[in-house]
Amino acid sequence: MGKEARARVLSDSQATAIGRGLRTSPRKLNLVAQSIRGMRAEAALAELTFSPKRVAHEVKKVLQSAIANAENNHDLDVDDLVVTEASVGKNMVLKRFHARARGRGARIEKPFSQITIVVEEKREEAPAKKETAAKSEAKGGKKPAAKKSAKKSSAKSGAPKRAKETA
Repeated sequence: MGKEARARVLSDSQATAIGRGLRTSPRKLNLVAQSIRGMRAEAALAELTFSPKRVAHEVKKVLQSAIANAENNHDLDVDDLVVTEASVGKNMVLKRFHARARGRGARIEKPFSQITIVVEEKREEAPAKKETAAKSEAKGGKKPAAKKSAKKSSAKSGAPKRAKETA
């Protein structure tokens, strides 16, 4: 008898959480969100734990909620989660009055903001090239050639050659 369910906006490997009514300006909140974009989930939690910003504690709660949503609602692996999106938006603004000289008044705005965090499950695979090079070295294969010495490169660059001084 109720409404039909909306179609899922995110893919099956993504989960989201929204924090509304955070008592800080969007500009300040975006500095914290910027510091965790693209990070692995556990690294982002560590970053927020030790961040000196006051609002980092609230952002950490939202990130933990996104991780919990991924685990419980979408059956994603917590160890493979990456913060793919951390977007910040404006919310309501409290307008206040501050008395000034000569009977005037000044408007004070106390902004609120909101943050949306999207985590995605991405499996990290080790590159195959590095593994094969390490295996061939262990078997006694050739090591990569060393770089050319600095003397040869300076001679090519046109630097004057110095004669060896004899004492």
